[in-house]
Amino acid sequence: MVTQLVEPTEKLVYQRPDSLAELYTHYCPGCTHGTAHRLVAEVLDELRLQNDTILVASVGCSVFSYKYFDVDAAEAAHGRACAMATGIKRVHPDKIVFTYQGDGDLASIGLAETMHAAIRGENITVIFINNAIYGMTGGQMAPTTLPGQETTSSPFGRDVRLTGNPIHVAELLAAIPGTAYSVRRSMHDARHVLQAKKAIQTAFTVQQQGLGFSIVELLSSCPTNWKMTPNEALSWVRDNMLPVYPLGDYKVPESLQSTKRGKRD
Repeated sequence: MVTQLVEPTEKLVYQRPDSLAELYTHYCPGCTHGTAHRLVAEVLDELRLQNDTILVASVGCSVFSYKYFDVDAAEAAHGRACAMATGIKRVHPDKIVFTYQGDGDLASIGLAETMHAAIRGENITVIFINNAIYGMTGGQMAPTTLPGQETTSSPFGRDVRLTGNPIHVAELLAAIPGTAYSVRRSMHDARHVLQAKKAIQTAFTVQQQGLGFSIVELLSSCPTNWKMTPNEALSWVRDNMLPVYPLGDYKVPESLQSTKRGKRD
């Protein structure tokens, strides 16, 4: 009896991207920071940008992102990622420079740096994680916290009469002439994760084409500080964050509008 070797028919569809370091992350179970990291790394691989990319890491839950991506990286002071990215891009205009920031870092202490980078039309890309709370420091109210949302510093829910309404970063930056691309996506299910990846790819393409400031806002979960299971947290994003933060393309370069025109989801 002769044993025939059968060639495997399975197609490899999942492996660690080269742009992602072989390290365990410190993120809580169910946090979608890890998913966002993978999306960025996949895009860098597919665009063949790993060796031409510089990451500027922020302060917050993603403070160690400079370890998790296998690209050149620098750590910025709290809120100053866009300012540092501006300097790096001007010194290395041939490199792809991106920041990875949470809502406390970008929308609170770093709002001025972010807005002025957009006003100047700096040719950098921002990946903005919006989980409606300060994650690293214990779950306090953030500029993105929803009306009525309970946090450690708003135990009775956010009162907009005292603290105002949540900030809408994608819409705000879209109104600035120097912004070339500003969109919001969500990470709460597989379909929206795939849409998020396409947006990230477009943002890096915008930078490659020298069109100006680009930002992708990603609605993310925080099971630990929301005091929910991972599945409950994903449902909470869908049921509570999406009505407050509508998904869509808020500004897209004219050269890309044939495929991106007026998308709302």
